[in-house]
Amino acid sequence: MRAIARSAYGPAEALRLGTVDRPSIGDEEVLVEVRAAAVDPGVWIFMTGRPYAVRLASGLRRPKAPVLGVDVAGVVSAVGARVTRFRPGDEVYGASGSGSFAEFASARQTQLAAKPAGVSFAQAAVTPVSGVTALRSVRAAHVRPGQRVLITGAGGGVGSFAVQLAKACGASVTGVCSTSKVETVRAWGADEVIDYARDEIDRDGARYDVILDLAGSRPLSLLRRAAKPRGTIVLVGGGHAEGRIMGGFQRQMAAPLISPFLSQRLCGVTAFVRTAELEELTDYIDEGRLVPAVGATYALADAADAIRDHAASRFAGKVAITVP
Repeated sequence: MRAIARSAYGPAEALRLGTVDRPSIGDEEVLVEVRAAAVDPGVWIFMTGRPYAVRLASGLRRPKAPVLGVDVAGVVSAVGARVTRFRPGDEVYGASGSGSFAEFASARQTQLAAKPAGVSFAQAAVTPVSGVTALRSVRAAHVRPGQRVLITGAGGGVGSFAVQLAKACGASVTGVCSTSKVETVRAWGADEVIDYARDEIDRDGARYDVILDLAGSRPLSLLRRAAKPRGTIVLVGGGHAEGRIMGGFQRQMAAPLISPFLSQRLCGVTAFVRTAELEELTDYIDEGRLVPAVGATYALADAADAIRDHAASRFAGKVAITVP
């Protein structure tokens, strides 16, 4: 099958469209004929092998999985002997274990759900990792009606879902993004938007009940100045932050250790895609309260360009890769 594969860690320039073996599936796995995949920060991290801590899972010297990509949407081609939830021909979306930048991908049945009927394969593909991360962040913060919620990185993939989900919870949302994305974030439902090129998040003092720090680039001291004394700060992301070993992930790991010593509540969130959360996102989509935001679409052969443009934050929302 055709796939974007590599045998070593490196830059996007080293990626090429080549031919690899079609993945095999276990008894509880599904083989998906890929119609679309998506780019998220994890793709860049696992492509470069940095921060180095990720290599404990992906391979110390070289990547264990040659094919990049986690987000996947497509049609079931085959199922394992103990798969009960899907059959060939079903349209699904979720997380691939074998890599999704390919014509076929394998996935556990516990990490797939039926594709929402009203969206395209590209829209479905941008949803799993970013949508689940946003859902977990809003849940961890216990967002309630009437609260003021600040979301950094509101113009990105996770941000596009977080803004909409926080609004669905009845909160007043302030999004933080670059100048070029201000109107898009407002269109997603944000009540206010802060252009970080002009203002900082603490410009109005400690006014937010909840801060979802999706960008992972602001000091904790700054986040605390913008949050109310009894507010909640949820730390997400940080893989692109400085630090060769841990990047910015140590903030999430340290959050529960620091939180007891502060008046504000800190918590860290990471994403692991599961069927139950995908089905909850599907309900939001079917009800019209959540619209997956595809900022740009690339062909499989142009995956390297898609990864570079995602890393440069050229587009609001998330970048999709289509597989004919």
